[in-house]
Amino acid sequence: MRRWAWVALLCLGATKAEAPPAWLYVFDPPAQPLRLDDQERRTLPGSTVQLTEAEYRSVFRVADWYPQDHPPAPPAVTQGERPERRACGSCHLLTGGGRPENASLAGLSADYIVEQMRLFASGERINTPHNPVSMTATARAISPAQLAEAAGYFAALKPRRFGRVVEAAIIPRVRTAGNLWRLDEAGGTEPLAGRLIEVPDDFARHEMRDPRLGYTAYVPPGSIARGAALARSWGGGGAMACASCHGPDLRGDIGPRLAGRSPSYLARQLYDFKSGSRGGAASAAMAEVAKKMTLADMVALSAYLGSRAP
Repeated sequence: MRRWAWVALLCLGATKAEAPPAWLYVFDPPAQPLRLDDQERRTLPGSTVQLTEAEYRSVFRVADWYPQDHPPAPPAVTQGERPERRACGSCHLLTGGGRPENASLAGLSADYIVEQMRLFASGERINTPHNPVSMTATARAISPAQLAEAAGYFAALKPRRFGRVVEAAIIPRVRTAGNLWRLDEAGGTEPLAGRLIEVPDDFARHEMRDPRLGYTAYVPPGSIARGAALARSWGGGGAMACASCHGPDLRGDIGPRLAGRSPSYLARQLYDFKSGSRGGAASAAMAEVAKKMTLADMVALSAYLGSRAP
């Protein structure tokens, strides 16, 4: 009950009836601070790098498992500064691919990235109720020069598909783990029941910040086709069709790239636009698009967009 109360308070524009669903906004921090192993060195398939858990889970120094997968990254991306500025690559990865908990930055325009950081710093954009503090703190701590350096780096990267979208009425049983879902080690199945559930294909590798890892998003049967229809027709005859701002291939134009991004991330953004937690002048158009969307609409549209090639 406490988690739901916290969620409702953070959702600035939502009514009580529209309280964000817990299955979309996963926030289940450990009861006790994590004690990270700083002795045993581990590695990932195809990597020659060996790191301890304390090293690869640090938010102030990025684990670079595959240096060959990306160009040399600037210091603002690879290293943070205590106490507030996290290294950009610790969450968004050195390939810019991000994870379901956060945004894929690869290929976004540098101007768009800079503007979003301005909105985080001003409080006009809040990732509610998912991980609301770290982006605000980092946006306020980063210098203009560091931000320009990081934005230019991510803008030059080629985006990759997050993973796959699977339509299913029954899915493997899942449980929360921090800020995302994972497959339950005990096995079993459960009804999807209208949700969008995204899981790492290998949870241990997810925790190791593996940039080559894929994710699976489970969505209700028929979601992709329904989402495709919504993308074309939204706003009455397509007046607010996704392609009008995000390009005919949905790879970005006036608005950012949508194709091939994490479906759970996309669904949260739609809800945030509707609730008002994504502010700023440019957000008004998306708020208008999302205001009449149901959760089922958001799930279907996100499933379709996530299924597209980036």
